[in-house]
Amino acid sequence: QVQLVESGGGLVQTGGSLRLSCAASGRTFSGYTKGWFRQAPGKEREFVAAITWSVLRTSYTDSVKGRFTISRDNAKTTVFLQMNSLKPEDTAVYYCAARSGSDLYTFSQGADYWGQGTQVTVSS
Repeated sequence: QVQLVESGGGLVQTGGSLRLSCAASGRTFSGYTKGWFRQAPGKEREFVAAITWSVLRTSYTDSVKGRFTISRDNAKTTVFLQMNSLKPEDTAVYYCAARSGSDLYTFSQGADYWGQGTQVTVSS
């Protein structure tokens, strides 16, 4: 059974930091792009960041550039999202995702596999 399990969410004040982790199991994700989406209350799910399998290209939505950093471990099983300078508008459920291939734009349109989500709340 394929699983993507997120952790690291929580409550933080404006300007604070959180680090999300996404652990993959159940299959090899060789050749898959992994990343993060988020969904705020009353809004559609949106792309946040992605990282490719081999060449480690990354992509970010404009609103998080310079504040969020996506990375992965050498074993290529865990993906991280370091979130700094958090703002109230970053409040959302954050979902880890994986999609076959290395096209970052295609990944931003949706994924093949999803985690269950982790809540991030930024208080003002």
